[in-house]
Amino acid sequence: MLKMTHLSKVYRTEVVETYALRDFNIDVKEGEFVAVTGPSGSGKTTFLTIAGLLETFTGGEYLLDGTDVSGLNDNARSKIRNEKIGFIFQAFNLIPDLNVHDNVEVPLRYRGMKAAERKQRIMDALERVGLASRAKHYPAELSGGQQQRVAIARALAGSPRLLLADEPTGNLDTQMARSVLELLEDIHREGATIVMVTHDPELAARAQRNVHIIDGQEVDLAEEPRFHADPSAAGSMA
Repeated sequence: MLKMTHLSKVYRTEVVETYALRDFNIDVKEGEFVAVTGPSGSGKTTFLTIAGLLETFTGGEYLLDGTDVSGLNDNARSKIRNEKIGFIFQAFNLIPDLNVHDNVEVPLRYRGMKAAERKQRIMDALERVGLASRAKHYPAELSGGQQQRVAIARALAGSPRLLLADEPTGNLDTQMARSVLELLEDIHREGATIVMVTHDPELAARAQRNVHIIDGQEVDLAEEPRFHADPSAAGSMA
């Protein structure tokens, strides 16, 4: 589903090169639930934005569902992102002036779906997260956990092949965080591929596999560590 080989991401200025990812490798199979962990500034966020086609990379190869995305233009990347990838963000990223129904509908409109299909997908997604009765409510009228469930419904409505979650419980209390994680686990059991960036050891422990990132390189915790520090590295970024 997602395979990066010898991937690098370099930010350059006139005086310095900063490696956010360096010779980075990861292979996520269809149907896996993978947690990506690591200290702040290790490259987790850079990895996720590249995985979601929100940012380009400097070198290496990235295959998404068998497609080499390196040579795609912006329109092609946007099309794949809209049709194959669902995003769940720590900050929810809901539009405050739209109600729950309309927030879930936003990405579907870009796909040119007919109104009847959009409506059915929206209601199915809201049923799935237990918020069908709140379709006409606005984000400010919901708890943090409910807002994150709306964000999950928005991601699910497009039937993505890959679900990317960036600290999905970071703004929630413990009880709400566990509720959201249980929902993600249910979605995974139904066949979704999930890659979740998290600082929470409890969340990471409940994923099928952990990939740890240090200084822009991966350490798969299911295998022997492969990371070797490079003293010549100019730096790393989140």
